[in-house]
Amino acid sequence: MAFFQKLIKKFTDDKSKDDDACKDSSKGSAQPFYGTITPDPNFNASRDAAALQKAIETKGVDETAITEILARRTNAQRQEIKAAYEQDTGKDIAKTLKSVLRSHYEDVVLALLMTPAQFDAHELKQAMKGLGTKEKVLCEILGTRSNQEIRLIKAAFKEAYGEELEHDIKGDTSGHFKTALLALCKATRSEDSNIDDGLAKSDAKALFEAGEKRMGTVSSVFIDILTSRSEAQLCKIFKQYEKIGTQGFNNVVEHELSGDIEDCLMTLVKAAWNKPAYFAERLHLAMKGTGTNCSTLTRILVSRSEKDLLKIIQEYKRMYGKTLQEAILAETKGDYEKILLLLCGDH
Repeated sequence: MAFFQKLIKKFTDDKSKDDDACKDSSKGSAQPFYGTITPDPNFNASRDAAALQKAIETKGVDETAITEILARRTNAQRQEIKAAYEQDTGKDIAKTLKSVLRSHYEDVVLALLMTPAQFDAHELKQAMKGLGTKEKVLCEILGTRSNQEIRLIKAAFKEAYGEELEHDIKGDTSGHFKTALLALCKATRSEDSNIDDGLAKSDAKALFEAGEKRMGTVSSVFIDILTSRSEAQLCKIFKQYEKIGTQGFNNVVEHELSGDIEDCLMTLVKAAWNKPAYFAERLHLAMKGTGTNCSTLTRILVSRSEKDLLKIIQEYKRMYGKTLQEAILAETKGDYEKILLLLCGDH
């Protein structure tokens, strides 16, 4: 796979440099920041709420003003704006905006007004709503969020829809795919950054014996290991696997598994190697070919704008030879295009 050929080379060549950069940039702070949206230093919730009210009441609606406010505030600041708007007008700003906006632009605006957990819960619900399930959305969200994020998503899902997330997953998925998703929903995956070499060797051996070494695949072994080990530990397992297997572990997942469970476990593999590159690939596929998958485009840019969108932008350029912004300009238009570009930051 082209993804892994580029990715593994970069991981091997640049890991020490990336680690050093992270250490340097994190001096004096808990963690380095790779988001594109930072707090407005002159933030005033009531002033922004009033400006939004004016933009809504303007004839034809002032989408530019709405974009400038919401796409230049952090999620925490947007929550304060929501509260101030309701206090000043007695109205729910999300419902008010929904009544005057349209199409994909409306989707981005409403997404920005939700908390991250609410938005993820909304996206999961939409993925399982009606006929057919958008399995890749379930893989993307549950396969890339932290334990704490998954716990918050589950709480938001229960509050919004009156039922457990697991209940919907059980009703809309089946087989090994359902087993893997429910394992991720437990939010008990190791997040230990320390690597256990002995465990990596035994896990690599177990994966080899459950797949390549035998006729037929013991999927439960793949699910158990990939959904429970930390991302750092998984990378060590993949390297150990290269010593005993006849092919890279990504190829093993492709050959030994198929369908939804392959997509789910491959998400975990790619996210472990390089999460920003995984999202860059998702964005590329969303804009590739005829028609743009705007829901994926919106979801990734909104959900990663305060996490690692800067790194995703860097990976996109490295992997596809053009900037993410250039791709957005080619595939979108109007106010939807403007708000997405603003979420990418001033870069």
